[in-house]
Amino acid sequence: MLLLNINQPMRVLAFDYGTKRIGIAVTDPLQIIATGLDTIHPKDIIEYLKKYLVKEQVELFVVGEPKQMNGSPSQSAPHIKGFITTLNKNFPEIPVERIDERFTSKMASAVVAQSGFKKTDRQNKERLDTISATIILQTYLEKKSMGL
Repeated sequence: MLLLNINQPMRVLAFDYGTKRIGIAVTDPLQIIATGLDTIHPKDIIEYLKKYLVKEQVELFVVGEPKQMNGSPSQSAPHIKGFITTLNKNFPEIPVERIDERFTSKMASAVVAQSGFKKTDRQNKERLDTISATIILQTYLEKKSMGL
């Protein structure tokens, strides 16, 4: 069980879930800025989060939800559902919200392409996953600020 200090501002963590890698992004404590945090193998995510939650207060998990262009669930939807179930089981006190992530991979690729990174750095898939998670989190923050 986590002990929460209600006087301390709390962060939001976002995940770009994949079966090979999970990109993670985090807000600042005031939930204004989204920043890439890490990329973790799915088998290591729960241990990683347990260690992270010892140091930081988190009030919400945001998980990217991949959809087809017509809005129907993508082929990876069962994996996302399983990941959310795992989060709920291990961290029942932290709610999970889903955010449409249809265009995040393309946006992340565009960010990397325009970044000035060397070609080998631009091909780093872990970097793309972290940037995708950051875009997911930024989308959540924008919707929240607009009251959606």
